[in-house]
Parts: sequence; C-alpha cells; structure tokens
Amino acid sequence: MKPLLGNGKICYVEMPAIDVQRSAEFYEKVFGWQLRKRGDGAIAFDDGVGQVSGTWVTGRPPATPGLLIYIMVDSVAATIDIITAHGGEIVQPMGADAPEITAHFRDPGGNVIGLYQQPN
Repeated sequence: MKPLLGNGKICYVEMPAIDVQRSAEFYEKVFGWQLRKRGDGAIAFDDGVGQVSGTWVTGRPPATPGLLIYIMVDSVAATIDIITAHGGEIVQPMGADAPEITAHFRDPGGNVIGLYQQPN
C-alpha cells in the first residue's frame, strides 16, 4: 500500500540508537516493521502499515518524554510480553491511563515509546 501523502502528515522518524542493528531487530521482531538498506547503506524502516518510514541514528541522546510517540498495537498486554522477551523494559504499565489502553516502554536505545490499543 502506498502511503497517504499530504500537508501535515508525519512522514519520517529518526530514532536515537546505541546499536543500530540491535534496535532495528527489536522493532522488526516486536512490531513487524519492514527493514531495508538506504542508498547510503544505513538501515531504514517502514512501519507495520507502510505509512511512516525512518531510520536509527547514533550520537543523539535517547528520546524520553517530552514528545511521546505511541505505536498502535492489537493488544497492549501481548505486546508487553514480546517487548520484554526482546530486551525492552516496561516503564509505565498498562492501566495507568485508564480508560485508555496504553503502556510505555524503553527500547534498546533508551527511547521511551508509548503503546496504544484501540478500544473495541
């Protein structure tokens, strides 16, 4: 599916990483992001629905709130298990934002990211 294009769309994300390969594998295994090599040889990603792309960069401090980005998942509870199995750390458990279904995790690069589950 081609991404929707338009004024104001978030289109590209640069995520701080300590070890780009480790971070890439984490997001590929946890969220099913598609990995690819850019023309300059850097590892890039396309999110699980092909709407946002980006890359990992070294030499930047990890993203911690301030700006908090949420990744939509089918099940926050199931995703928490996958995150911890692949070296991530839960920093805000599910239920803290009730009635919204969310959690926050720290990825291998130290970035804090949110999880969001659409209510049924």
